[in-house]
Amino acid sequence: MTTDKQGNSLSGATVEAAEFFDEAVEAFNIYRGDPVALLDNAIKAAPDFAMAHILKAHLFGLATEPDATSEAKAILCKAKTLRLSDREVSHVAALDLVTEGHWTAAATALDRHNARYPHDLVALQSGHLMDFFRASARGLRDRIARVLPKWSPGMPGYSILLGMHAFGLEEAGDYARAEEMGRRAVDLQPLDCWAHHAVAHVMEMQGRAEDGIGWMIAREPHWSGDDNFFKVHNWWHRSLYHLDLGQVDEVFALYDGPIRESRSTLAIDMVDASALLWRLHLSGHDVGERWRELATTWENHADGRTYPFNDWHAVMAYLGTGRESDVERIVRAYRENRADGSDAAEWGRRTAVPLIEGFVAFWRGDYQAAADHLYGARYISNSFGGSHAQRDIIDWTLTEAAIRGGLTGLAEALANERLALKPHSPVNRTFLARAGVSATPGLKAA
Repeated sequence: MTTDKQGNSLSGATVEAAEFFDEAVEAFNIYRGDPVALLDNAIKAAPDFAMAHILKAHLFGLATEPDATSEAKAILCKAKTLRLSDREVSHVAALDLVTEGHWTAAATALDRHNARYPHDLVALQSGHLMDFFRASARGLRDRIARVLPKWSPGMPGYSILLGMHAFGLEEAGDYARAEEMGRRAVDLQPLDCWAHHAVAHVMEMQGRAEDGIGWMIAREPHWSGDDNFFKVHNWWHRSLYHLDLGQVDEVFALYDGPIRESRSTLAIDMVDASALLWRLHLSGHDVGERWRELATTWENHADGRTYPFNDWHAVMAYLGTGRESDVERIVRAYRENRADGSDAAEWGRRTAVPLIEGFVAFWRGDYQAAADHLYGARYISNSFGGSHAQRDIIDWTLTEAAIRGGLTGLAEALANERLALKPHSPVNRTFLARAGVSATPGLKAA
């Protein structure tokens, strides 16, 4: 039987189709090129090629967007009509779960899957992304640790595992090992922008803004190409370094240039855009009409059902343009969706709604209410979505609310908390300097 590069059997594949599939897996691994087009070529060459359909369903199912989720379900219906091996049936079972919003059950299913099939790189990467989307630092670290001894440096895809493990180590706070492994991964595969971004995360978490800018500039040709799916997120990381150093002109130039000039409709890119504009707003800078374009682009992506992390970021843009009816629509959808037992519905009710309420209160200038909502809602690790760097926007907003609201004791405590983690951050030092001011400093929320 035909196999992939890691030796896994491929039901229904021809040699030609398997070659397209391996190219698609590599494109998925390094987030470059068009894996969907390559899979379509594989399916054209071998219509009953099960893993080509299954990988395509993974790509759409992990997009965290309503239309993409519907497409993943349609692809799965087709896959179920094909002759499937036990390994392929296991993939389909996990995909059925994730497309219904059961992220933890799907990730757990792939845990068990890779205990049986440790060389299944597609399952490892998809499970790793599920761990990311549910904010499981332990899952991000340990999923790869469990199988890494089964791999050797000579196996195709070995460097990809190192890059994923580097990110898991970073999210688990093991920064030295994370940086070492991430650098090793990009030495082996310079185009691995996930491994590159793992090192960028280390520098962000340690407050090494100058190092971070240098890392991004030195390796820019490897992660910034037009065919790189992850390029906007890496530009976003660079912008965070500049923002921490108070280099606001550079931040606006990055936003108007590589972050938003293409008007991307990908959720991952819109999340970054919303988060950056909100941080600029927190820093007292007028972002002008940028909110309007972004809010319009969010319209077909924020449904109050598919993925709360995205919806919360859409709310930032809706607040920026006064579209409070859209904010209310999303909150109402999560509050009313009690019949759905999915993770997504629970995350929406338990975490997204308080976060949204906190951000709404902040925007309206009700800083006491913002602090009340956000203090508890900030503990969302293993609850839903994003990295530590992405979730920092919650603590930043909370700290700013405490300062502007004259909540001196809370403001000082939060500033000290932030400085304990990043003592050299100019933003954090400014928080502490402002924390003792009873009057509301800086620009008030619009």
